[in-house]
Amino acid sequence: MAYFPMFVELENRKVLIIGGGKVALRKAEKLMPYGPEITVVAPEICDELSLMQGVRAVKGSFSDELLLNADIVIAATDDRELNKHISELCRSEKIPVNTVDDSELCSFIFPCLIKKGSLSIGISTGGASPTAAISFKHKINDLIPDNTEEILDYLNGLRVPVKAMFPEEKTRSRIFKELFELCISSGRPLTEAETEEYLKNVR
Repeated sequence: MAYFPMFVELENRKVLIIGGGKVALRKAEKLMPYGPEITVVAPEICDELSLMQGVRAVKGSFSDELLLNADIVIAATDDRELNKHISELCRSEKIPVNTVDDSELCSFIFPCLIKKGSLSIGISTGGASPTAAISFKHKINDLIPDNTEEILDYLNGLRVPVKAMFPEEKTRSRIFKELFELCISSGRPLTEAETEEYLKNVR
């Protein structure tokens, strides 16, 4: 069965990672741009992870009580029995859990990610072929303009004034579609003068 792609707000959410090696490091690196509070617990924690800004590193063994304040859990140890125990505990407490390299123990999985500013694209094959997911990631990434972040910031900045000028949702939808297409064809956000000229001529 395929996984349903769902985007989750992680700002200030408490993420617990059990494990302190390179795999745990990669998970933390993927999550960090989305603003969670990450705690890593393991008897040994690699230097890159322990020194990562925004990560709280705790040297020690896993205990069930660690789950009490966790919103999301990642089991990234090399002990499958421990990972299975963590997964079962999380499922009983309805805490989303990812068990690295063991989809049977996961309630969610990490997709291949493309992130450019507020644009996030996740690609998953449901574990069938990580190689295919990575290949598609590269192909999609090549289609995205380098200045996508600036274009999205520009469009986001127009949401309030355009809504005030054009109360009808259908009109606003058409305006933002046309503005986006103009930005893509120009290869950049429109200037203030260009924007004013466009909005003045909206019918």
